[in-house]
Amino acid sequence: MTLKQLSETPLKSGDLASAALNRTFSVAPMLDWTDRHYRYFARLMSKEALLYTEMVTTGAILYGRGDYLAYNEEEHPLALQLGGSDPKDLAACSRLAEARGYDEINLNVGCPSDRVQNGRFGACLMAEPTLVAECVDAMRQQVSIPVTVKTRIGIDEQDSYEFLTDFISKVEAAGCDTFIIHARKAWLQGLSPKENREIPPLDYDRVYQLKRDFSQLSISINGGVTSLEQAKEHLQHLDGVMVGREAYQNPYILAGVDTELCNRTSPVITRDEVIGKLLPYIGKHLAEGGRLNHITRHIIGLYQGLPGSRAWRRYLSENAHKPGAGIEVVEAAIKAMAGND
Repeated sequence: MTLKQLSETPLKSGDLASAALNRTFSVAPMLDWTDRHYRYFARLMSKEALLYTEMVTTGAILYGRGDYLAYNEEEHPLALQLGGSDPKDLAACSRLAEARGYDEINLNVGCPSDRVQNGRFGACLMAEPTLVAECVDAMRQQVSIPVTVKTRIGIDEQDSYEFLTDFISKVEAAGCDTFIIHARKAWLQGLSPKENREIPPLDYDRVYQLKRDFSQLSISINGGVTSLEQAKEHLQHLDGVMVGREAYQNPYILAGVDTELCNRTSPVITRDEVIGKLLPYIGKHLAEGGRLNHITRHIIGLYQGLPGSRAWRRYLSENAHKPGAGIEVVEAAIKAMAGND
């Protein structure tokens, strides 16, 4: 089947994700990365993966000029990650998000950046479990969809197991039954957000122990997962696995999620089929005045590890940002890759 034929093959209704949330595998919220274009692209490869938005602050939603809740219907199942610490504002945003059709609201208690700390949200909230509980309670009072929390295993010198279990216990008491745990602690001073994703050591055993001690909760793990084989190992102990950078930099890992982790029997989509199904979306985006590189920046890693992948990356990187760049750039990148086999 040609690239043109692939682009004209519509998504069937049976391809749409079911309404029930499957937490087996999810893609982490990543600022500047997991925007609606990436999420549409990701959904082409996995119907089961739970997708998360970038973190959106309550201030942006309530007072910003843009539509910070916009998404494509094809992205479901989709969770909105909120950043904030005012129970009233979080409740108002949760209500708006449910009205817009989101499947879950997730509270960020894991981001360690200075900007986030200055706004009194993110990882620094681990030191205020009572406030987090109040936030969760206020959010739950306004919505019928799940309210979940993504957090770390500790912050700074507050990194004992007792500190973590005290936090979980207090937030659970407010009605939260689903936690995503980044298996590193966060240093609130001295490390950049990037360094906080790499330098503090991973402690998977601590998250496993948390699940044993709180078996009634749904607990997913995040941090350092780079393959579906690793995900399978974590799933021997936990309810779900959240993958971040690998799902972005090597996105075709998503193509195996449904069959390898979620017991689907449908054929695995090929990389060329992914591009074929993405082309109409690109065309629509361009017709609405968008730029090609808004989308192609997310697909550069699609052919990672294959012959010609470097030519694919180079061609897109050098040409997709140019004024007037259109679908022909993607088609030429395919040809450039084929010419480097």
